[in-house]
Amino acid sequence: MTPSTTTARATGASPRRGVARTNRWRLTGLILALCGLAALALLSVAVGSRPIPLSEVLDAVFNYSGQIEEHIIIAQMRMPRTLVGLAVGAALGLAGALIQALTRNPLADPGILGVSSGAAFFVALGVSVFGVGTILGYVWFAFAGALVVTLAVYLIGSAGRGSADPVRLTLAGVALGAVLSGLTTAMTLLDPTAFDQMRHWNAGVIAGRGYDILLPVLPFLCAGVLIALLVARPLNSIALGEDLAAALGTNTLWTRIAVVAAVTLLAGGATAIAGPIGFIGLMVPHIARWIVGPAQPWILGYTLVLAPALLLISDVIGRVVLRPGEVPVGIITAFVGAPVLILLIRRRRASGL
Repeated sequence: MTPSTTTARATGASPRRGVARTNRWRLTGLILALCGLAALALLSVAVGSRPIPLSEVLDAVFNYSGQIEEHIIIAQMRMPRTLVGLAVGAALGLAGALIQALTRNPLADPGILGVSSGAAFFVALGVSVFGVGTILGYVWFAFAGALVVTLAVYLIGSAGRGSADPVRLTLAGVALGAVLSGLTTAMTLLDPTAFDQMRHWNAGVIAGRGYDILLPVLPFLCAGVLIALLVARPLNSIALGEDLAAALGTNTLWTRIAVVAAVTLLAGGATAIAGPIGFIGLMVPHIARWIVGPAQPWILGYTLVLAPALLLISDVIGRVVLRPGEVPVGIITAFVGAPVLILLIRRRRASGL
């Protein structure tokens, strides 16, 4: 064995060891994040307008009795609310991460690009024009609105020469979202029935959302999560540029179609359940990217855990800040997200995108 061969093997093994070490740290961080999410879920079940000792919460979770009032409150109100927060947070976070990766736009998320506003507008249309009053009815309107706005914003941002431009995408999304939000407000004000059904929903809430609303939408959210995980590796190639991704064998057309389908299912389903909740899909992918770097599979994995954690802690803050009243979680996330948006705009290269 020559010295050059030995050196080559040594230098070839070193990067592999470095990657393995990095992945171990990423996995350790993900496990810690999962433990934190579990703790936040327990906190979400424990905290409310009525104080319940932690021992009573654990007893209700593991030894439920329908004869104890505290157990009924936990099982029928707080646990469904927590599960809704987990599902909606994960869906919004993944939708934001997918949009940012596909468009290479660090300011992209379902709220800023108008996807949530489109879903809300179509839901208002279903309620006020078609008289839809059930989750099984208006979830299809939410999916349709998310799909139409996603395609419209992407087409506007891609108009002219070259690929989709991040600035045009952001401007198109903000403009289209503002128009649709105005139309949604006008429809709800002109229709008392629609206004009554949507006044709290429009603020972005998970309070009062039970299994009857979550379970019909859950299969669509699971399908969106599965598609998102399947396109994680192709998105790594697209981050290098369209031409290089094609040269590496990535089918960019099918990747785009899959991402649009996933965003439609995730953002549309989350909006159908909880209304338009902003900034979750903007903030969390950046946090994940700061932790794990540009690797899309790890970004999506961390986002899947950190996004519901952020939504749950925002919901807990909303419960206690004006106790015994509550602040909708959509308002809390806006308070948190606005400074983050300003910080991202001031950065020359947000999260390396």
